[in-house]
Amino acid sequence: MKRILFLAPVVAFLALMGVFFAGLHRDPSILPSMLIDKPLPAFSLASVHPGEPGASNADFGGEPMLLNVFASTCGPCRIEHPLFMQLKAQGMKIVGLDWKETPDKGAAWLEQYGNPYTLTGSDASGRAGIDLGVSGTPETFVVDRRGRVRYRHVGAITPDDWKQKVRPLLEKLQAES
Repeated sequence: MKRILFLAPVVAFLALMGVFFAGLHRDPSILPSMLIDKPLPAFSLASVHPGEPGASNADFGGEPMLLNVFASTCGPCRIEHPLFMQLKAQGMKIVGLDWKETPDKGAAWLEQYGNPYTLTGSDASGRAGIDLGVSGTPETFVVDRRGRVRYRHVGAITPDDWKQKVRPLLEKLQAES
């Protein structure tokens, strides 16, 4: 009995060390999404710009598109923003979702840095973001021509991310059309 009492903490310690060691080999930037290969959740958001159309899940279809979740307080959003401006100039359709802030803040940010979005919805309550499984800004989703989520990128999309992950997937999805 004394041996069991002595060995129990040792076994528990070794098991805990095994869990920690396994965690060292995981990429913390990869956060799986429950939405992969599923339709975007239903949402309908007013625009950050009064009088302009907002964004909804019904806007996705016919061609692959990006859904980018951003906020004016998001530092990494500024890193990816020039890339999105270039993509817009090349004809890429990107829908913006301004997450957890008042529409005027999102509109002011877009006015200051430029607007790369085809449509921009204001998710002041955060509900649409929660339904998407958003954990923070920025997050970008690749949505296929049928409105299904095919990829989720957490964090700023860098030019390397674009070249190595996002663009090849979009090209593949466009070829499937």
